[in-house]
Amino acid sequence: MATDDYPGASLGLPRTGRGSLASWRARVAALIADWAASMVVATLLFGTGALTGGGWRGFTVLGVFVLEKWIFTWLAGGSFGQLIARVAVVRTVGGPLGWWRALARALMVGVVIPAVVVGAERRGLDDLVLGTVVVNRVDRATDN
Repeated sequence: MATDDYPGASLGLPRTGRGSLASWRARVAALIADWAASMVVATLLFGTGALTGGGWRGFTVLGVFVLEKWIFTWLAGGSFGQLIARVAVVRTVGGPLGWWRALARALMVGVVIPAVVVGAERRGLDDLVLGTVVVNRVDRATDN
């Protein structure tokens, strides 16, 4: 790799620190935290049928997951899990994410396939379509 050829370089992101490309570890940890929180909330709202039941109750965890991901990403720049993992979703061209981009991203992640089809710069199909990228909120070199 050349000295200026690192993940995130083609997007103009810094090599390290705040605004650099988020690691897979942080992204997976955020996803696990989001799903776990959604399981807890769905169970509190709909009972244990949210985890074991069929029919509509079988989709309540997914519904809570998508709703949580949408609202938090729209208002805070990242889902509940992403806030814990200290990563954020930002537009590659700058500016606010907006409610519709956050909703489209949450729906695409809920469908799973766009999020696991990964392109350049660790960006899922959802990020590529919406012009977003997941970056570090903090300087991980000094704030771990």
